[in-house]
Amino acid sequence: MWAETYDRDLRDVLALQADVARAIAVQIRGKFSSAPPHGASPLNPEAYELYLKGRYSRDEGTEDGLKLAFEYFLQAIEKDPQYAPAYAGLADSYALLPFYSETRPGEAFPKAKAAAMKALQLDATLAEAHASMAYVKTYYDWDWEGAEQEFKRTLDLNPNHADAHHAYSRFLASLGRLTEARAELKRAQELDPLSLLVQANAGVISYFARRYDEAIQELQKISELDSHFFVPHWGMGLCYEQEGKYEDAIAQFQKTIDLSGRGANTIASLGHVFGLAGRPSEAQKILLELKARSKKRYVSSYQVALVELGLGYKDQAIRDLEAAFEERSTLLTYLKMDPRFDPLRSDSRFQDLLRRVGLP
Repeated sequence: MWAETYDRDLRDVLALQADVARAIAVQIRGKFSSAPPHGASPLNPEAYELYLKGRYSRDEGTEDGLKLAFEYFLQAIEKDPQYAPAYAGLADSYALLPFYSETRPGEAFPKAKAAAMKALQLDATLAEAHASMAYVKTYYDWDWEGAEQEFKRTLDLNPNHADAHHAYSRFLASLGRLTEARAELKRAQELDPLSLLVQANAGVISYFARRYDEAIQELQKISELDSHFFVPHWGMGLCYEQEGKYEDAIAQFQKTIDLSGRGANTIASLGHVFGLAGRPSEAQKILLELKARSKKRYVSSYQVALVELGLGYKDQAIRDLEAAFEERSTLLTYLKMDPRFDPLRSDSRFQDLLRRVGLP
């Protein structure tokens, strides 16, 4: 019924898409508009190819991948300065820098926001641009209401945007809306069943829910799919720690370091459990390592506070969480739900910090 032949120049790929959709609608007697699609314009095939390469490099989840993504997105913009998706890709790359490198949030996120705004100026109906803005509002502005509006707008424009469902799930989990978070994650898993990171975040939601055995089972399944993927080992370490299985947690964090290197986040987690396990000298070594690093490059004060808390230094931990607030540390997004900070929850200073971040 739908068999037709369409010969078009690649530059007219958006028009081709509309023609095919319209022809199908006619065949199935659907209701449709004969007007051309809103915002359709000739596509620069070189810019499009560079954009796809940029997305692939960005999604590697490494600092080297991000560096390459920047090159591709900037080249795409050079080829076509009006190509909105390339600006959205650039925004995402800037926003990911604090997670995958030692870039300060204050250096990366204003650039991310500017790129996302440019993308929206060029095409206000671009789902990717709204998703980029949602990310900035979540991890830097702590504008929870504004971020949710952007997530919803993204999914209105593209209900099949797997990355947006995944990011929205993490957003909801950070707020403690775990039932909604699971529903969004399930949709992301359906749309992108091959993404190990999406699959692994089921374990994160269970961890936030204090359902540690369930989280470990979910994370073990992911680890069996790819023994070189470090995220499940880190997640299992967090769960074993909360169950009081400190040596098992230490083994998982050390496995994470073997697979991914001595990133500040992983060694801070290891330092925290060393403190709980009654191995203070090893925790102190990691604390000194983080402080020495921070003199040369950015290390979130959140990670320093984590090790201090493991050692029982609550006042110092509060002090460094305040420093993390001044840094606009992206990690404060998880402060409400991370069980490791439970020893501070009754402290009025901690409650005030949550309020200022917008996470009462």
